[in-house]
Amino acid sequence: MTEQKLSDKPAPVGGAMEPALSALRGPAGPVVPGPGAVAALRPLGLDQALLHPDGLLGRWRRRNTEETLPHCVDNLYSKGNIGNLQAAAGEGDQPFTGMWFADSDVHKTLEAALWELGTSPGDTRLKEFVDTTAALLARAQQPDGYLNSYFTIAEPDARWRRPNWSHELYCAGHLIQAAVAGGRVGAHPGLLSIARRFADLLVERFGPGGVEEVCGHPEIETALAELYRLTGHRPYLDLARRFLDLRGRGLLGEGRFGPRYYQDHVPVREAREVTGHAVRQLYLLAGMTDVAMETGDRAMLDAAERLWDDAFGTRTYVTGAHGSRHREEAYGDPYELPPDRAYGETCAAIASFHWNWRLLLATGRARYADEMERVLHNAVAPAVSADGRHFFYSNPLQSRTGHEGSGEEAASRRLPWYSCACCPPNIARLMASLPGYLATADHTGLQVHLYGDASLTTTVAGRTVRVAVRTAYPWQGRIELSVHGDDVQAPWTLALRVPGWCEAYTVSVDGEQMPASARDGYVRLTREWTPGTRVVLDLDMPVRQVRAHPRVDAVRGCVALARGPLVYCVEQADLPSGAVLEDVRLDPAAPITAGPRADLPHIPVVLGARGLLADPGDALYTAGAGRERTSGPLTFTAVPYFLWGNRSEGPMRVWVPVTTAG
Repeated sequence: MTEQKLSDKPAPVGGAMEPALSALRGPAGPVVPGPGAVAALRPLGLDQALLHPDGLLGRWRRRNTEETLPHCVDNLYSKGNIGNLQAAAGEGDQPFTGMWFADSDVHKTLEAALWELGTSPGDTRLKEFVDTTAALLARAQQPDGYLNSYFTIAEPDARWRRPNWSHELYCAGHLIQAAVAGGRVGAHPGLLSIARRFADLLVERFGPGGVEEVCGHPEIETALAELYRLTGHRPYLDLARRFLDLRGRGLLGEGRFGPRYYQDHVPVREAREVTGHAVRQLYLLAGMTDVAMETGDRAMLDAAERLWDDAFGTRTYVTGAHGSRHREEAYGDPYELPPDRAYGETCAAIASFHWNWRLLLATGRARYADEMERVLHNAVAPAVSADGRHFFYSNPLQSRTGHEGSGEEAASRRLPWYSCACCPPNIARLMASLPGYLATADHTGLQVHLYGDASLTTTVAGRTVRVAVRTAYPWQGRIELSVHGDDVQAPWTLALRVPGWCEAYTVSVDGEQMPASARDGYVRLTREWTPGTRVVLDLDMPVRQVRAHPRVDAVRGCVALARGPLVYCVEQADLPSGAVLEDVRLDPAAPITAGPRADLPHIPVVLGARGLLADPGDALYTAGAGRERTSGPLTFTAVPYFLWGNRSEGPMRVWVPVTTAG
């Protein structure tokens, strides 16, 4: 295939003015396209986007700092992950404990701690964890740079021999990403040296002229791209691209589930549909997008966007979750989206968030920011309990009455930890870096993508500009922004995303309503901004009854309730005594209220709906297609899906059957 280049830079979301806007120096965030990258947008640094602790996003991050991250650190010690590395360093005789890729949980937690230290350098407990863990990794690293506790102490002769299974490159990728976090926030340069020694070994072994091999679990590709962005060392990027070029040649063999499980059945630029293990697919797509940006590979970016169309057009849940099959943790066929058997692994939701952020940076297209919002609020957030110390691995959209949910991957309640503990540390690293995903800047001005109480800072024409964001979003649609800082004698553009779910909105500047209309998903306000100027974007947030595509057989005759970015669900806890959740029917013609409920003060907006209770009778099957028998009218409450399961165990459903006309 002839290589195609991104000769035309994607259109940014800003306007046509060019007041020489640039980023301030400071701690950089998780994804930073290189100076030569073909990218429409540039992310703000971690010190340029600050979440206020009282908003919903700020509370999530504060909970992560105070509860989730310390919980992860404690479990790394109590479950043996740290002991594995100590044994690899020759400092103990602990037999290897846990999954063979247990090192990756250490690396992800380390990355989370480093992002936190980037904005809270005075956290002595986190600094101690980072310092002691980095020193331990240095002692466990082999003379040639290899670092993997399982293959060091459990199967030293099997190193590099089982690429379809071993996760060696996957673990290396998470180590590299932790080191990149340390490098970006300036918290621990020694960790970067450890990661580069390992990366140099990978270049030597797998680079041009070396072993032709790929990893059964993609992750190394995006890690190497970020390491290149941080260091400027081109062999890292070249190796990331080589891994992508080698994929699709069947190098991983058939395995238990076949090459589609590994995304090794077709070259990446030729792929037409997402397939196989959902997390692996999404990590691979993130790496493809990174490499496409840095190399200008148009064919690779086109393939990533084509696969986005397939994933989000036919195989994604209404919550933004991915993966409909417990077997293989995989995507199903088009429109195969059963709510009760949804796998929806938390790591897949996080991978989707990461991939959509990269596509947003590459193209500036609002649909990627829309998807970040949906998956964050409805597929990542539900995985964490209100106390920040219990987690879902899979995220079903329905939990049936009588469901036996004691197993780890189909739990009816959040668990404090897992034998395969990939999800909790992954949540920790995303939440720790969350401010880095709020906004971007380009040559036209500032773009705001995710809404929450925050302070955003950038420079325009060499002068500092601060934008304060105040909002009760997602409970309310009113977003107030005020511009502060130096008086800039040049026009620049403030671009505000209008979510795809919003059908009506208003924009005002200093109380004067503007005739602004969204273009490509953003309202753009271009002017010479006077300090103190106040902008209000007011998004209409009626309750929506969402219906699935007719080919989604599993939820035909059902609707999902949504308001703003939030998907709602019905829990057994909110039904009258004796009512069974499976018998609830929604009257689609009855008005649905939205507001507080006195006995649920922690939820600012619940939904009140009306319908009927079906009378199912005793027969498993009956003849005829008449009106469904009912046992009387019903008023019931729906709560945000991300909060389900925090009061008590019990049935839940997102998709609610509607009353039949008879």
